[in-house]
Amino acid sequence: MGANSTAVTAPANSDRWLYRIGGGVPLHGSVEASGAKNSVTKLLVATLLTPQPCTLTRVPRIAEVDVVLGMLTELGTEVQWLDEHTVRLTTERIVDASLSEAYSGVNRIPILMMGPLLHRVGEAVIPLPGGCRIGKRPVDFHLAGLRAMGAEIVEQVRSVQVKTLGLRGTHVTLPFPSVGATENLLLAAVRAQGTTVISNAATEPEIIDLILFLQQMGALVAVEADRTIVVQGVERLRGATHAPVHDRIEVASFAAAAVATGGRVEVIGARQEHLMTFLNHLRRLGGEFEVTPRGMTFFRARPLTATHVQTDVHPGFMTDWQQPLVVLLTQAQGASVVHETIYEDRFGYTRQLAEMGAEIALSTLCLGGKGCRFASRDFEHSAVVSGPTPLTGIDLTIPDLRAGFAYVLAALVADGTSTIRGTRFLERGYEDPVGKLRSIGALVEPDLVPGASPAPAGAQSGRSDEVSARTGTPARVRGSSAP
Repeated sequence: MGANSTAVTAPANSDRWLYRIGGGVPLHGSVEASGAKNSVTKLLVATLLTPQPCTLTRVPRIAEVDVVLGMLTELGTEVQWLDEHTVRLTTERIVDASLSEAYSGVNRIPILMMGPLLHRVGEAVIPLPGGCRIGKRPVDFHLAGLRAMGAEIVEQVRSVQVKTLGLRGTHVTLPFPSVGATENLLLAAVRAQGTTVISNAATEPEIIDLILFLQQMGALVAVEADRTIVVQGVERLRGATHAPVHDRIEVASFAAAAVATGGRVEVIGARQEHLMTFLNHLRRLGGEFEVTPRGMTFFRARPLTATHVQTDVHPGFMTDWQQPLVVLLTQAQGASVVHETIYEDRFGYTRQLAEMGAEIALSTLCLGGKGCRFASRDFEHSAVVSGPTPLTGIDLTIPDLRAGFAYVLAALVADGTSTIRGTRFLERGYEDPVGKLRSIGALVEPDLVPGASPAPAGAQSGRSDEVSARTGTPARVRGSSAP
């Protein structure tokens, strides 16, 4: 964002690019995983907890990061890019605790700003969250936890108004180990008076990454073995410098691409301990891996065979790994079962895979594993994938972020050329997808959508015009408040 700019940065609602992808080419080479979107965006929010400068390295240049930076700038944060992937954020004062309704439905980040804003100025007006169309994703857990900590909350049609004279520690037991609710409670608890205990908390690597950053800032946080997080509140936090974890979803995406195309790809930054469940299923399917000094190399060890997978909270099989895995399963011998237990409506993308030739049957039953919270609720949350089936290139339209790479993967496997639209969803979470795919041999050609403005250099990574400046320092223009 350029100097003296306070423009709202919302994600594009139309594509700049469509991709034409030729299939049938094994992928070879190395590619570096970016910093994890699901970590970086939360770390950006955490910088609101202190008036001192915070520096984050390994920040991916993606649309989702640009949107969050736009939100922070509106609240009063000064943003300065120190190099291509290093950003310094300073929020000496909150200049406006009401986030624009332009962000309503954009993503789920605004709801995480409630705790930091309550600590800084005692009030906030936050638009209701959105994000990918993959289920209802309610915020009830978030609001109940904050109410228990002493926040007064008024729910409106498109926003939530919160205020407090001071948050206090409490004991919250989450009905489900929600990632977002755990993050929200952490951000609220670190400066609350007293001790907060979060039972049945999520413990994903991205949450541990957030805890490590908060600890560097001066927070007192303990993670116990039984999904319990104990936070002893402190009065103030200081600035810190942090390198986010690499994106384990991107790692799994390129791993699946290597195995699906019969190639061999090293993913720099991949960490075995973040991928254990994925690696077990990849091996059962016929894929294999080697740990390297820089990361991990993925390849196909034998003909692919069917397997059964059930998504779950960490350390289970991540729901965001499900989509590329389903494409892999279309090339495996036999009938595979995938049981989705995290989101109730995450198989919509398979309809276009079926148009390519995949044989995928959806079911409302809990297939291939234990029952889940969607049992007997008429949600198509299980899939039977029969293979191997040849796929044929067609025109595809991406419906959400994680389906995006599944369609790219299907196009890489398919006979002929596929044209992919809806690329703005993919670019929300994948940095420079065209460049990275080309670097390992994929036949990908981006075409400018008729009527779209040519993007600046690097825009295929999802970068928006407003936040592409390397050293932009937005001015604070409204009001003032205590740190």
